[in-house]
Amino acid sequence: MSAPTARREAAFGALAGGWVGVPAALAHLQLELPVGAAVRCSFGDGPVTVPPPAELVAGAGFVVASARRTRGRWLVDARRDRTLPDFVGPGMRMLVCGLNPSLVAADAGYGYAGATNRFWSVAVAAGIVTHARDPLLSLAEDGFGMTDLVKRATPNADSLTPAEYQEGAARVTRLVEWLRPGVVLFVGLAGWRAAIDRRAQPGPQSSPFGGMPTYVMPSTSGRNARTSPAELAAHMRQALGLAPP
Repeated sequence: MSAPTARREAAFGALAGGWVGVPAALAHLQLELPVGAAVRCSFGDGPVTVPPPAELVAGAGFVVASARRTRGRWLVDARRDRTLPDFVGPGMRMLVCGLNPSLVAADAGYGYAGATNRFWSVAVAAGIVTHARDPLLSLAEDGFGMTDLVKRATPNADSLTPAEYQEGAARVTRLVEWLRPGVVLFVGLAGWRAAIDRRAQPGPQSSPFGGMPTYVMPSTSGRNARTSPAELAAHMRQALGLAPP
């Protein structure tokens, strides 16, 4: 039996970019650690607009064991999960929200990693990103963020429940209200229909999400062969057109 890995200690809340830099810092930490690694995250008090520290840690791909405030700081104990972190930050032109990570994506460290998924090739063709399969670089250089409605990684999204989608939509709403991306693009109709509007069709949505313009597009999975790459790229360009200049 191998020796247990020592708990990693990480302090947040005093980053150069302020609290808006915390999710990206947590994403770097998550990607550095093996699945199951223990971590204690320490946070000072943030503005009231910031989601709770435990929620930021969970959004970064950790299973939170406990969160408590002591001596003027929040301490969050967690373990690295087999999933993806949020790749989000300030100044996003677009925030893409998927259904949930696949196991392939969770192990690869970036979303839409399946061999038949057309997301990255379509995003490059649409001019949304310049760096395929590198969400942290796309966040920093293209203002392109990524999250998921459900953090639980699965072989496919068929096992996700309406309750999971609804709970995830509430979390992503708080993230959007805080970071205010130019537009929120939901990839895949299933999650949006389960959580928000069961009759929704692809395209701009009549009501904003978290106060920001919202667009829902078909899945980029190879299972959705009826939607061509050109059509998918057109959806992405239309979505970006909703963002303020």
